[in-house]
Amino acid sequence: MSLTVIVVKRVSAGLRGDLSRWMLQPQAGVFTGDVTPMVRERLWRRVCTYRGAGACLMVSAARNEQGLEIRQHGDRARELVDLDGFAAVRLPPKGARGG
Repeated sequence: MSLTVIVVKRVSAGLRGDLSRWMLQPQAGVFTGDVTPMVRERLWRRVCTYRGAGACLMVSAARNEQGLEIRQHGDRARELVDLDGFAAVRLPPKGARGG
């Protein structure tokens, strides 16, 4: 089992309810729990399938240099980049963000 955090934006109440069956929701749209890898993968597939126009992000423990794995689906405001096994976040150019 490993600590997992899932953050959702603009998703249905039903999807939030599904997540709350397995994880705690300490803040709106933020779910955390100590789940098995199988449960984590099934929850992530469900979130990605039923997110609608919303966005989701998952951070979980991993056996790598950073000790974590980050996944996102639906939100393109920030791009996850793999730099030879090192996770980084790339922001779009200032003009592309609308400011």
